[in-house]
Amino acid sequence: MTATMPAPVVLDGRVVRLEPLALDHVADLYAAGRGDEEVWRFEPRPFPASPEEMHRHVAGLLADRQTTQFAVILKATGRAVGSTGYWDVCRCDENVEVGSTWYARAYWRTAVNTDCKIALLDHAFTLGFVRVMLKTDILNLRSQAAIERIGGVREGVLRRQRRRPDGTWRDSPVYSILDDEWPAHRARLLDRV
Repeated sequence: MTATMPAPVVLDGRVVRLEPLALDHVADLYAAGRGDEEVWRFEPRPFPASPEEMHRHVAGLLADRQTTQFAVILKATGRAVGSTGYWDVCRCDENVEVGSTWYARAYWRTAVNTDCKIALLDHAFTLGFVRVMLKTDILNLRSQAAIERIGGVREGVLRRQRRRPDGTWRDSPVYSILDDEWPAHRARLLDRV
């Protein structure tokens, strides 16, 4: 397999549909996170302060060939409630990272994250990746617990992996799920969605 960044496609789950991120999603995404600093607390930049800033943020992601980003569409409403994506394809090791995931607070600890991860992991393993990596801020205990709930195995911590918006250094726990582990995790997670 020659690992390449997954192409933007629609990934359909039970609760959500992941659509390739587009400028059409800007208004929904801005509304989903506006006024709630906790939503992007652990992201590498602050939440966009205006719809125009969200537009620039989304446009920047669309121009970045090192990622494939999706809008997380809640099927019940047809509205985007967050975003997620693929990052860091390792061409020699058949690995891909799932990351840059955020949701409106109303969807934390709901079926949204589980359904998103099932769709993303299914797609990655169908494409032939053998390992899906997930990273988070060492201070983001909520995210670490969510990764562990879906079956992520903690492999270690990348020290001073990136700067936070406040200038402090972020250490990043690294988790992975392997292709041969996924079927058992998938069956367990489907019972929860």
